[in-house]
Amino acid sequence: MPTTPSVRERTAEPSEPAGPVTPGPPAAAGVRRRPERAALLRRIGLRVLALAVLLGLWQLVTALQLWSPVLVPSPAAVWRALLETSGTHDGVRGYQGHTLIEHLGISLRRIFVGAGAGVVAGLLAGVLMGTLPWVRVVLEPAVAFLRTLPPLAYFSLLIIWFGIDEAPKLWLLAIAAMPPVAVATASAVASAPTALIEAARAIGARRGQVVTSVVLPSALPEILVGVRLAFGIAYSSVVAAETVNGLPGIGGLIRDAQRYNQSDTVVLGLFAIGVSGLLIDAALRVLSDRLAPWRGHT
Repeated sequence: MPTTPSVRERTAEPSEPAGPVTPGPPAAAGVRRRPERAALLRRIGLRVLALAVLLGLWQLVTALQLWSPVLVPSPAAVWRALLETSGTHDGVRGYQGHTLIEHLGISLRRIFVGAGAGVVAGLLAGVLMGTLPWVRVVLEPAVAFLRTLPPLAYFSLLIIWFGIDEAPKLWLLAIAAMPPVAVATASAVASAPTALIEAARAIGARRGQVVTSVVLPSALPEILVGVRLAFGIAYSSVVAAETVNGLPGIGGLIRDAQRYNQSDTVVLGLFAIGVSGLLIDAALRVLSDRLAPWRGHT
């Protein structure tokens, strides 16, 4: 007499033979990438259009001769200055014996060394100010005082102390870059999540471990914003840093060309600083996204 299978046996039997599962294409990821790519292309298109409009207005103003070419050089004059300072013409190499890229490279080296030292000092001061209240009481007025000083206000004193070589330029860039990093770091460290700090202490973490494992990762996005601000301030201070014995250097090039009313070379130097500054800021933004991918997410 045939037996009827139990409920467990019936449910255990597969309704159809199971075969190997082949993963399909990531259709959802592709769908998500298309709007992002379209948005990126729109942003690039708008920026290119804005740049073309600005160049057109610049050319129109110079063509109408509303101002003297000494005051507002034409795009063609700036382009000729670029060609002349980028090679050797009539036996003259670049500007004052150095090409434009060499002037820019020397200034960038000064910025990275000086501003880099200021960033390190600002990080140390900010961590101490954010973790030790008595250090904040002592250092905060000094940091705020330095932050309000324009670079030229103390550059003359630095020249008296260190001479006219590289030292006063590096010190000026370091002093200009330190306050924004210190302020951003102190604020971020002081506002670290209390729950995470208490949880780390509850499992036996020491003070240094709490700072390195909880506080600094939490504060990293704001610290990186301070670093970006510091390099931007250092860029705006490079011309002041190179007012004395600044050749070779892009700031020295601008100052020297200004003495002889070479406005096309001055505008070229400004463009060189601005474009290289944009590239460095973009690199810092990419670095920030890599080091702190959780920025902007809760």
